[in-house]
Amino acid sequence: MSKARDLSRLSKVAQLTLDHRLGQLRASAAEVERSRMQLASINASARTVEDIAPVTAERVVLSYERWADVRRSELNLVIARQTVAWMEARGEAQAAFGRVQALQGLATRQKERK
Repeated sequence: MSKARDLSRLSKVAQLTLDHRLGQLRASAAEVERSRMQLASINASARTVEDIAPVTAERVVLSYERWADVRRSELNLVIARQTVAWMEARGEAQAAFGRVQALQGLATRQKERK
């Protein structure tokens, strides 16, 4: 096979790899964003209860706060793991992009030589 054909095939494989890595990066970013939205929702929730006795209302608020603290803790751990996955996906996407750019540069140089 000729060098041009080999380079063309390598470029196609590199582009497919880049597309796949970018898809993984988008999925990772969406997961992190979804978890951050859940955390923001918990933080923004109303913490006052009306229309019931003050003692009961306070117990409801305290119960919610206890649950919310546990859920915040869980979500922060999830967000940390998802952020690490996103950073890894970003690194893989950057490497795939570099490969595509390098192969495009080689193809350009090869065309110039002809």
